[in-house]
Amino acid sequence: MNPRIQRLRKLSFDAEPSISIERALHQTAFYKEHYGKHPIPVLRALTFLDHCQKKTLYMGDDELIVGERGPQPKAVPTFPELTCHSVEDFHVLNTRDQQRYTINQEDIDTYEQEVIPYWQGRTQRERIFNHVPEEWKRAYEAGLFTEFMEQRAPGHTCLDGKIYKKGMLDFKKDIKAHLDSLDYLNDPDANNKAEELKAMDISCDAVILFAERHAALAEEKSQTESNPKRKAELLKIAEVCRRVPAHAPRTLHEAIQMYWFVHLGTITELNGWDAMNPGHFDQHLAPFYEKEIAEGTLTREEAKELISCMWIKVNNQTAPPKVGITAKESGTYNDFTNINIGGVKADGSDGVSEVSYIMLEVVEELHLLQPGSSVHISHVTPDKFLNAACKVIRQGHGYPSVFSPETYITEMLAQGKSLTDAREGGCSGCIEVGAFGKEAYVLTGYLNVPKILEVTLNNGIDPVTGKMAGCETGDPRTFKSYDELYAAFKKQLEFIVDQKMRVSNYIDTMFAKYAPAPFLSVVIEDCIAKGRDYYNSGPRYNTNYIQCTGLGTVTDSLSTIKHHVFEKKTFDMERILKAVANNFEGDEILRQTIVNRTPFFGNDDEYADDIALRVYDDLVKTIDGKPNIKGGKYHLNMLSTTCHVYFGKVMGATPNGRLAGKSISDGTSPSHGCDVNGPSAVIRSLTKLDHTRSGGTLLNMRFLPSLLKRDEDINKMGKLIRSYFTMGGHHVQFNIVDTATLRAAQENPEDYKDLLVRMAGYSDYFNDMNADLQQEVIDRTENESF
Repeated sequence: MNPRIQRLRKLSFDAEPSISIERALHQTAFYKEHYGKHPIPVLRALTFLDHCQKKTLYMGDDELIVGERGPQPKAVPTFPELTCHSVEDFHVLNTRDQQRYTINQEDIDTYEQEVIPYWQGRTQRERIFNHVPEEWKRAYEAGLFTEFMEQRAPGHTCLDGKIYKKGMLDFKKDIKAHLDSLDYLNDPDANNKAEELKAMDISCDAVILFAERHAALAEEKSQTESNPKRKAELLKIAEVCRRVPAHAPRTLHEAIQMYWFVHLGTITELNGWDAMNPGHFDQHLAPFYEKEIAEGTLTREEAKELISCMWIKVNNQTAPPKVGITAKESGTYNDFTNINIGGVKADGSDGVSEVSYIMLEVVEELHLLQPGSSVHISHVTPDKFLNAACKVIRQGHGYPSVFSPETYITEMLAQGKSLTDAREGGCSGCIEVGAFGKEAYVLTGYLNVPKILEVTLNNGIDPVTGKMAGCETGDPRTFKSYDELYAAFKKQLEFIVDQKMRVSNYIDTMFAKYAPAPFLSVVIEDCIAKGRDYYNSGPRYNTNYIQCTGLGTVTDSLSTIKHHVFEKKTFDMERILKAVANNFEGDEILRQTIVNRTPFFGNDDEYADDIALRVYDDLVKTIDGKPNIKGGKYHLNMLSTTCHVYFGKVMGATPNGRLAGKSISDGTSPSHGCDVNGPSAVIRSLTKLDHTRSGGTLLNMRFLPSLLKRDEDINKMGKLIRSYFTMGGHHVQFNIVDTATLRAAQENPEDYKDLLVRMAGYSDYFNDMNADLQQEVIDRTENESF
């Protein structure tokens, strides 16, 4: 890091997350005056334009890439049209130990007087939760699933390369051409299309104006700047901001700033806590870098400095505040921007460039919370790049994670995407994949698969609350065979998924109707051509994902019952149900028998792995291919984020010996401490699943730092990754940290402020995690060999 980047990094690292009420005040005042005077898409665009005109600008002394979502770094807005925080919410956010957001009492008072009264009864959250079926509500409150749109807008979003070839003025020309071609006589949807296209046009003007304001601010600052070097930088910033996003970028500086203005536009317009990503950023930037290097107008160090500035900008964008169940399912400041590095190009050739290596260096040196980074290792990726990535992984910050393009391209082809679109796609936030710049892939919420078994074992009743949460499937004490039990589990699964999908479809309707995103629609393929919004079938592909959690826990629980109750008859159903109900108190002998004498998933054991395969297949059959209301399909992925900890909190003990309240397994990873045969056995178990039938699987692994000290150890890690992907794996990520370090960080947090660990599909500062999340990382199997 050069001195500038050191200063910017320190400022970003030290900045305290805070809440800005500015956007909410602008939004509320505009809606009060204009609601009902314009069609909803136009209203949304005019609101966006109004905020871009009035928003407080920030330009730091050392910055080269400019623009913040809030008035200063880590100041985040609220989105009252989605969920209007209460005064109590703000007091909780202001005082809680983890994920604290500061807000002063004056702002709370203003919010209470100006914002809350208007939005009561008008928020998306109220539209949704006031009109859901009672059986859905019971399942939701029992923790059988979560709902992502409880407090935010839908959709993990990734961009393709179009914004590096076209500016907003070019998009406005496209919009005008489609407006002029509308057939009002024969197309019954022509008026709706016109409204959406006009909204898109206004949104383009908004971000151009936003950039012009930054150009004017830079020029103003240059007039009083005494340092000649900084004065020249400010004039350069002004020149860049007058160029982009109005026009296509010509230089690396302009290309990065172009993306950043688009990024800020989308997360300001509506994206109130979700992943906004540049996609294959190294591939998009490489042509600008290579051209300027050849012309002698840019050095490698200058390029690295600009990319580092962009990295720090992302870290400044703390995720909007979460409360309630949403906070429990994903307790982090991380906003899930994920930089895809490497992979393949649209023609299938190697996507690695010098920019890819620069980005790895930036990841290693900055080790910030975000952006997340992922390396994409295909059969054409050189070992040199894989080894360079493994050396970064060795640092122990949890970044980058690793993906197999061959696997996720096959996944997307199976979903009906073209080969070119699939190759240009990849990962958005954690492990879910989509076609970059051409798809709305909406994560609808997590499915608690072990909880479905728990409810099945209680004939539809949630034993934690004592309320009916599922459907009646029979008293398990009367089941004569394992197949009878499994049939009941499958029936319960189908019932719960049906409840989930019915309301998800309703939510999609509400967002299309009341909360369109015209600016985001501008940069997603086919929205302009269709005259339809991102949330209203505009993108080329429209996918809904359900994230299935706890495969290891449910597999091991079923294995316990099958092996001990129905086959070996070690104990009967009555005893295991009683032990589980009592959290194994008074029957520790039974629990130890289960833990030590049951085939568990993740050990290359056919008995347990066959059960996992059956569960996985039935999850696919129950979810995959079901139609949504946008002309697309539902698919599943095996993602947990931190929801496996929340899900464990709402569950009693489980038949695999897991105690009440303990986290369930994450992603497709084995249950904690149950993978006793080493990493190779884990990947052999996991690759018995057909990963291409999902939209992503997550594998967490933890190694001792001593295991990766030598270059030959790096080669071994690379071979492990290659082997996993050759066998069909989708994703793997690593924690390189020993238990002693984690315990020391708990005891003396001040000495470990920048200790990053891999949680789920992202990394987080260990100190920012609550005790349950910290313990979950500690409990993971600590591998001492490959």
